[in-house]
Amino acid sequence: MSDDRPSRRTRPRAPLPLVRAPLTQRGQARPPQRVRVTNPRMGSTTRPPARSPAREIDELTGLGEVYMRSLLRAQLRQAITSLTVLVLVLGVLPLVFAWRPELTAVSVAMIPLPWLLIGILAYPAMVALALWQERAADRAERQFRDIVEQNPSP
Repeated sequence: MSDDRPSRRTRPRAPLPLVRAPLTQRGQARPPQRVRVTNPRMGSTTRPPARSPAREIDELTGLGEVYMRSLLRAQLRQAITSLTVLVLVLGVLPLVFAWRPELTAVSVAMIPLPWLLIGILAYPAMVALALWQERAADRAERQFRDIVEQNPSP
């Protein structure tokens, strides 16, 4: 079966013209000039400059909110821990005296033990707990400040 269609051979391409180097005054060819090819994006930055955490917090960005939320979460955790200790210590004492009534008959220096523990010694314990809470909150703030000051603003 013969096909009358022309064959799909590719035509031979014409040779590319030769570029000759320009001649100097004496008739000698000058060496070609070097051309430097660069990426047009080389000079541009691919990301914005780094911003300090303090600036993020001041401008109320999403990252600044994350920083503040972490500080508040750490302080809340400490406050809940302090409150739990206070409730356990002061809340359990009346239950212990109700469960073991013979402890109410015990006296120390003519002061009944329940009065001594709940009425007198509870206040120094609360002051100690408040001091512990304050130091823990200060420590959290100091760590937060160290993180913020670690990357000073540009």
